[in-house]
Amino acid sequence: MSASITNKSSRISLRTSADAKAMIERAAALMGTTVSVFILQNAYEAARCVVSDYDTRTFIQCDFEEFASSMEKPPKPKAALRKLMARQ
Repeated sequence: MSASITNKSSRISLRTSADAKAMIERAAALMGTTVSVFILQNAYEAARCVVSDYDTRTFIQCDFEEFASSMEKPPKPKAALRKLMARQ
């Protein structure tokens, strides 16, 4: 577990059904860890994946918009490009 999720300066509390609590307790026991560590590890990993997916999609959308804009209004060719294209 990384240091950023083992620092115990913040608290999260939640309520759940008896069935969900029992399942989480069993899973934690099977993993040889506490309920708190089990929940934290799994919630942190799920949150990291959600944020990563969101950031990736946002970045890709920005790239697409920039690409589409450049296709609609391409820059004028520079002298070096005209010279290169004139060679045959």
